[in-house]
Amino acid sequence: MRPVNLIPPDERHGDAAPLRTGSLIYVLVGGLALLLLGIVAVALTSKQISDHESEKASLQVELADATAQAQRVQAFTNFRTVQANRAATVSSLTQSRFDWNRVLNELARVTPSDVELSSLTGTVTPGVQLSSSGSSSGDTQVTMRADVAGPALEIVGCAKTQDTVASFVASLEDIDGVTRVGVDSSKLPDDTNQALTGEPGDQALGNAADCQSGPDIYKFKIVAAFDSVPTPQTATAAPSVPTTQVASSSATAGTGG
Repeated sequence: MRPVNLIPPDERHGDAAPLRTGSLIYVLVGGLALLLLGIVAVALTSKQISDHESEKASLQVELADATAQAQRVQAFTNFRTVQANRAATVSSLTQSRFDWNRVLNELARVTPSDVELSSLTGTVTPGVQLSSSGSSSGDTQVTMRADVAGPALEIVGCAKTQDTVASFVASLEDIDGVTRVGVDSSKLPDDTNQALTGEPGDQALGNAADCQSGPDIYKFKIVAAFDSVPTPQTATAAPSVPTTQVASSSATAGTGG
């Protein structure tokens, strides 16, 4: 006889019990999977944020160290800049300065005793403006100065003969650095001054600072050019270069050649 199990199927236990099936289990499994993925994503994101914050903190420390080091060496940088600027200024002044002391010393040595200078002007360029107290009058202006671009001496004086003037011109060419000497004029007094006789009181009739004290005295205007040493373009606008004018009516300019 065949046995029959009278227990309802849903109440049976053991291996022979049928498996319960339905869609709820799949929903639960899917939810758990999504929850797990969310937890993993949050963990990874938190780790990345933490890494970036650590990197940011490290970069800020490096920036602070670099800033502190830059501030420590800023004083040396400023000093180096000032030093370079001063060196450039000194170099510019050195290049633009003309050695008038040497030129005037040589001029005093080559000027003959029978030549008297009434005006002497030294300028580095023809555009240099002298002060009003020492500006050249019409009697002491040398028009040839405009033809010399570099340093030059404008010399106005007197001599007894034209040969003496020519000898003085030749002596000026011996000054170191002089490239050419030009004679602007060399002449006797005008007819209006023919009353001059050479006596001490004659100068009261004309310019008291004029060396042309007699009718046979030649007055000359000469330019001595230094073309080989022009003022460089890098020179400062106001270099330390003297511009002098010497006037004398009673003393000679030198002691002899």
